[in-house]
Amino acid sequence: MTFAMTRRGSLAALACAGAAAATPALAQTRAPEADRTAIKAMAGDYHVRFNFQETTAYVPDYTPRTPTQSGGYESVRVIADEPGLIVLQHLLVAEHEGRTFIIKHWRQDWTYQPRQVLVYEQLNTWALASVSSAERRGAWGQTVWQTDDSPRYGGVGRWMHENGRSVWVSGASLRPLARRDAIRQPPYNRYACINRHAITPTGWVHEQDNDKLGERDGRTVTFVHEDGFNTYNHFNEYPVAAADAYWSATQAYWAGVRAAWDAAVVRGRGRIWVEEEAQNGAVTGPVLMGLADQIHAGEIETAPALAQAQAEIQRATSAG
Repeated sequence: MTFAMTRRGSLAALACAGAAAATPALAQTRAPEADRTAIKAMAGDYHVRFNFQETTAYVPDYTPRTPTQSGGYESVRVIADEPGLIVLQHLLVAEHEGRTFIIKHWRQDWTYQPRQVLVYEQLNTWALASVSSAERRGAWGQTVWQTDDSPRYGGVGRWMHENGRSVWVSGASLRPLARRDAIRQPPYNRYACINRHAITPTGWVHEQDNDKLGERDGRTVTFVHEDGFNTYNHFNEYPVAAADAYWSATQAYWAGVRAAWDAAVVRGRGRIWVEEEAQNGAVTGPVLMGLADQIHAGEIETAPALAQAQAEIQRATSAG
């Protein structure tokens, strides 16, 4: 099996065309404009709230933890817009002691009628999963990537536009632990999730149904169910220009990083191994994010930074 990539630095073309294609191309059928409008409506500047509550324990000795809430300011930008592909990049904006900090956050790749989606398979391992013709008909694959563009999770679902609302619901898929849980070393080690994205008059919401899974007595068990409710409300009274300045300075670097991760999937023949890490998502996080910060600060040029990033991704994905 051979894989080919485009210069977009995204697996989306491969997902649309299939692994056997010599020159991947986007889906021939243009996605419904209502779907594309809903996806691009998630771009903008926001006050964000992340709310998580464990609701129901399924093992007798587990007590649901206290609900957690956090938030901040986030700018979401469309960095690719093609008939069957839309890519959204999230940028967190934080202020502390008079200084503004930009943190490249998660990325969403939306691919219309994908033939494959990169999914979380097990600890430290992601793989391209085939999507049947029936499942992909009229559907969108959503692939989510970590702050350093290492893989996080993927799923497939359809946008529904009815009763005055637009909402996308995924099928169930696995996901690695988020930082809020991973740093606590809980008894579970992954989530089985269903995601919903819905457009609202003030922005959009991301809802999650999370079953927290682990092993006990040699079998997989659900320790607890969690509801996630993350709100993105339009708001621009924060240093929005700082987010755009960061992206302007680092976007070429991050395009190269995306291509390097794609190349790692190619080397693995549709599978990628990279060690998870509680604080950063993947062990590559500190190096890749740090290099971007140095570019933004004018301390290093893009080309040598990208060379270091490529070497780090090569090293981290060759140990499995």
